[in-house]
Amino acid sequence: MPKNKVQFQRGMGLREFMDKYGTAEQCEQALFAWRWPRGFVCPECGHTAYCALKGRRLIQCNGCRRQTSVTAGTIFAGSKLALSVWFLAMHLITQAKNGISSLELSRQLAISQNSAWLMKHKLMQAMMERDAGRQLKGLVQLDDAYWGGRRRGYKRGRGTCGKKPFVAAVETDAAGFPRRISLNCVKGFRLKEIARWSQAKLAPGTTVHSDGLACFGAVAAAGCSHEPTVMSGPGLARKRLSLNWVDTMLGNVKNAIHGTYHAIRPKHLPRYLAEFNYRFNRRFDLASMLARLATAAAQTPPMPYRLVKLAEAHW
Repeated sequence: MPKNKVQFQRGMGLREFMDKYGTAEQCEQALFAWRWPRGFVCPECGHTAYCALKGRRLIQCNGCRRQTSVTAGTIFAGSKLALSVWFLAMHLITQAKNGISSLELSRQLAISQNSAWLMKHKLMQAMMERDAGRQLKGLVQLDDAYWGGRRRGYKRGRGTCGKKPFVAAVETDAAGFPRRISLNCVKGFRLKEIARWSQAKLAPGTTVHSDGLACFGAVAAAGCSHEPTVMSGPGLARKRLSLNWVDTMLGNVKNAIHGTYHAIRPKHLPRYLAEFNYRFNRRFDLASMLARLATAAAQTPPMPYRLVKLAEAHW
């Protein structure tokens, strides 16, 4: 049987990573090129001429004389950790198929678990913001999902207490294979909420396949056509074939989260889902994923601890 080329692609090995980004100078040079691909642009006045203050690792604009660094104004700003540690963290996060916990990340990086947790959430925030404006199009399979454990004394299924609802959507090609996914937390499965979600995440003209949940009809608010399948009566297995990929993705994501993380607070769930979105949607080129994440991180503004820890994440 031939191997799946996507699943068995080589990616970037640890030795290759060390050759490219093993020193602080290599990391700074790479981040400079990704942040300013067309050359330096002063964040204050827009001037392009500069001089490098090598002793202090700063860049000084020749126009306004403002001094800045390659990490200033990015997700890396204010961190006491070396940029090489950040690069190794991005490598481990992007190359891990099922994700990596902050505890395992702290062991690999030889830093505290609190520092690893904060670093991971900042990078997941960059992933989430990178995909925030991208929409699914063409043929999309849509389903409702919930995250959280069972509670005794409460009913099972939709409407149960203590679970975080989220929407699972899979864009498929003409042959029926998945191309991109979108996993987004919502306040509930109501017409108004699904209409808001579909306007943000679905391109006009998209054909949406779902089960018979009434609120999914609200995708029409985004100019999409809706083809529901009522999942009741005989032939349920045959009916579920119309949602085969969204069922598969939900199973994979939940198994990966359960197998990797000890616990996830509901307010942080959007970032964990965004991590899986990001890796899956870029799975065709594992070797370039670090560079793409570093570019996204360089375009994400700094996030102080209070915003990461206390604020609820939103897509």
